[in-house]
Amino acid sequence: MTRQLTYVEAIREALDLCLAHDPNVYVMGLGVPDPKGIFGSTRGLQELYGENRVMDMPTSENGMTGVALGSSLMGMKPVLTHQRMDFALLAIEQMVNQAANWHYMFGGQHSVPLVIRLMIGRGWGQGPQHSQSLQAWFAHIPGLKVVMPTTAYDAKGLLIASIEDPNPVVFLEHRWLHEAIDHVPDGLYRVPFGTSRILRKGADVTIVATSYMALEAIRAADMLAEDGIEAEIIDVRSLRPLDDSLILESVRKTGRLIVADTGWTSFGVSAEIVSLIVEKAFHELQCPPKRIGLPDCPTPTSHALTEHYYPRAIHIMNAARSLMNKQEISEMDLGGSHHPLDVPDHSFVGPF
Repeated sequence: MTRQLTYVEAIREALDLCLAHDPNVYVMGLGVPDPKGIFGSTRGLQELYGENRVMDMPTSENGMTGVALGSSLMGMKPVLTHQRMDFALLAIEQMVNQAANWHYMFGGQHSVPLVIRLMIGRGWGQGPQHSQSLQAWFAHIPGLKVVMPTTAYDAKGLLIASIEDPNPVVFLEHRWLHEAIDHVPDGLYRVPFGTSRILRKGADVTIVATSYMALEAIRAADMLAEDGIEAEIIDVRSLRPLDDSLILESVRKTGRLIVADTGWTSFGVSAEIVSLIVEKAFHELQCPPKRIGLPDCPTPTSHALTEHYYPRAIHIMNAARSLMNKQEISEMDLGGSHHPLDVPDHSFVGPF
């Protein structure tokens, strides 16, 4: 019988299995051997595999990413972890200028089997320098693979696939997903790159969602179903390569599209997916698509401002109602907000 694990437990199990399976794999990052172990994802691994394979690093993101890159060119398989996506901006030169281009520049003679885990999150007063969702930056770069698993099953399978892949992979985790529960098989298994996943079938409107917004989409779909609207939810777990076939198939069936992303709408993932549909299935659309994402301003620190900054299920639901020519509903009509927006919603525990 399949076990249930949390998302962060699935990440730790994937690291454990890959460390045991391949002596060239090593894990490095600020806080990796700390008792908290990167939200629990690396806890106890140094005791199992030693400090030469599971190690801390100095606060020198660009330099240490260069070390990881160099070791990957020599046959190692580093998994480098940053506890905030924002910290990786200090290493952008190594990631974008070097790792992404090395295979191409040398005519395929060199591979860069490098995985960089980056945490996305919000709340806790993190503010504009510790909670940005910059996945569109990395997905824009040829030579980088970019994945954003939503479920624990996909987190384990995509991390194993990432570690075994000869290309640099940016592995993005939303911190609010770490406690989500899912059915996770024992042993090594892989979730292939470039595949999306249908989380819920429906015939009226397609909701394409990334990461944590897929869970908000599920809640929105539950509310829409009460009003007779059946939403189909597609979890985009791989941004680059992107699976356009499943999205196109769904939109051709429903004729309506909403894209819900954790990042900003301008020049972002949602813009790319809407462009894809407009280019390849414009005549299948019954109405203009809608995008759900962050407003064009920096992430607030204030608890009060978060109420007006982060999109959630009601915004997805009202976008769908608008596409179906139904009147929008206010949050007060639903009894108001049931949970604060600066701490994880504990009702999102899965399985999904």
